[in-house]
Amino acid sequence: MKTGIDVIALGGNAILPADGEGTIEQQREVTRKTMKQVCSLIKVGRKVILTHGNGPIVGNIIERGEAVKDHIPPMPIDVCGADSQGGIGYMIQQILGNELKSQGLEKEVVSIISQVRVAGDDDAFENATKPIGPFYSSEEKRAIEKEKNWIMKEDAEGRGFRRVVPSPTPLEIIEAPIISKLLNLDVVVIAVGGGGIPVVRREGGLEGVEAVIDKDRAASVLSEDVKADRLIILTNVDQVYINYGKPDQKPLGKIALSELTKLYKGYEFPAGSMGPKVRAAIEFLESGGEEAIISHASYLLDACKGKVGTHIYPD
Repeated sequence: MKTGIDVIALGGNAILPADGEGTIEQQREVTRKTMKQVCSLIKVGRKVILTHGNGPIVGNIIERGEAVKDHIPPMPIDVCGADSQGGIGYMIQQILGNELKSQGLEKEVVSIISQVRVAGDDDAFENATKPIGPFYSSEEKRAIEKEKNWIMKEDAEGRGFRRVVPSPTPLEIIEAPIISKLLNLDVVVIAVGGGGIPVVRREGGLEGVEAVIDKDRAASVLSEDVKADRLIILTNVDQVYINYGKPDQKPLGKIALSELTKLYKGYEFPAGSMGPKVRAAIEFLESGGEEAIISHASYLLDACKGKVGTHIYPD
């Protein structure tokens, strides 16, 4: 049964300018353009949940903490992630609320600080891969490893050493029941920002862990939990390509789940770029979703009309 629910995963280019300093004024201007399109979807009757990335904003929060650590104790990654959810969510909530009002739509918008359950024994905790925070020199690296027991890896572009943290698989959106209740009340919801705050179940309840969850895979789990029809992943390319960046690159327009899965298993999509987005689309459709769309943030409306983007459907 169709629910009319869209989960829209906003990439960084839907919030941050591609070029520029990333000031709050620039962020608001880019977000305003994106929210105008979201408002148009709501106007035609779609129920919308927005998720969003938090890089490099969460990295900035961590770096600020490190800069003043002699005066204020730095916060752990889960708390920094919650900080970024609140700040980015506030900006989106305000801008979208203003846009809805200007178009005569009396709808409430709310941001939910969202926890995402992961397994405490996830293999990712034995193989930290996600870079986060500032760059350090080799001397700083040795001191930090000794003092904080962080895992540090050298940047591929020679910019120094960075902390790397686990990126475990998202299993459950803790706040999914209240998100569904809000949708039933016709509220527009912003949730699972930055992939959500990673938590594990331990004796006594939930506990945050030092990790970062892939935002698109978390959006896929959210889509399944709220029984969304569509998962829309907005990124910085107009559609998915095979052989991307090569002379024989080929765009993928409309494609069946089985065909995309075959390409994914053939390592066609790099883990550091399109891979997680394609995997999120596959997982959403395997869970019963109707359609997954991957396209550029500027083309949201045209992508929803089938004019642009990669559209994945069940077989």
